[in-house]
Amino acid sequence: MEPLRILQVVTVMNRGGLETMLMNYYRQMREKGIQFDFLVHRTEEGHYDAEIASLGGRIFRMPQIRPGNYRRYFKQLDAFFAEHRDYKVVHSHMNENSGFVLRAARRAGVPCRIIHSHLSDLGLDYKYPFRLYARMSIKDHPSDYFACSARAGEWLFGKEKASSAKVTVLHNAVNASEFRYDEAARVAVREELGAGDRIVIGHIGRFNEQKNHRFLLQIFEAIHRRNANTMLILAGDGHLRPAMEKEAEKRGISAAVKFLGVREDIAGLLQAMDLFLFPSLFEGLPVVLVEAQAAGLRCIVSDRITKESDITGRVSFLSLDQSPEVWSDAVLASTYEHADTRSQLKASGYDAETMADWLGAYYRSRIEPAEASGGGMR
Repeated sequence: MEPLRILQVVTVMNRGGLETMLMNYYRQMREKGIQFDFLVHRTEEGHYDAEIASLGGRIFRMPQIRPGNYRRYFKQLDAFFAEHRDYKVVHSHMNENSGFVLRAARRAGVPCRIIHSHLSDLGLDYKYPFRLYARMSIKDHPSDYFACSARAGEWLFGKEKASSAKVTVLHNAVNASEFRYDEAARVAVREELGAGDRIVIGHIGRFNEQKNHRFLLQIFEAIHRRNANTMLILAGDGHLRPAMEKEAEKRGISAAVKFLGVREDIAGLLQAMDLFLFPSLFEGLPVVLVEAQAAGLRCIVSDRITKESDITGRVSFLSLDQSPEVWSDAVLASTYEHADTRSQLKASGYDAETMADWLGAYYRSRIEPAEASGGGMR
């Protein structure tokens, strides 16, 4: 029997939170007759591309969405869906840009067209007016509305729709058992990092404006000034990394800050940490924060992140209006033990195995009526 093929629409399958969540679901659902294919918007190979191919997934490439190439992009979308008429479910994770994809899918008669919100705000940059245009273009092209949190749903779809039964909150689930506390892994990674008996404060995320690395370094400077037996580890890459390396040097904390780049051993890094620090300017509901809680860490995060992200009672929220010294007070006053949080994640719907069953059933339920009636649009 042929698997049910779902088209997942993303930017690029690199090791980010959304992408990791999709792979968590993919690995589980593939064993149950559901195959993911990916429509990506970069020409370069993504981190997960090789694994996707090994699992039988197909990767189709579209150009990067830019204000100057809208017309060409729209034509390519129409051509893609005209050629690939076998998809009954298109699940788009492009936030405000999903409307463009789902408009083309609707024209092609795709019955289930899911728009999925993963953010709670837009960064202010030169693209802001075009992103507002994209948001206004969503209209009624989706058939189904998903969000990683209620707040993310309100941001993209509006409070009226988000407060109704029309928006499904699909949690950013992780493989909880993968992150449970492992003393041997903690010792091995800390030895690799040269952590010794230092308090290891950690952060995982792309080096972009959203993640607020400059403020993070200011916080750590205040921490390190008061307790020199501390270390900051930063996993991830991005266009701001060189500037942040210079910032650490300027603040005299380079010897205590490790820029690790993109890592595959996220579970091991979380074991090595004593506390997770996450002062983002905006988020939807970050997967890495779920992973940090799955590892049993205490987390101190900005109040720009939805309170829904506190799944385990181990997350503290602080205002970005507070000084680095106030943040350092909270870090140094914390306890640093790891807890077993697997039962809490599972009960709250953040375990990938459980949620993969739910999502697979959802996909099937949305196409069976269409197949029975010979197609059509919701």
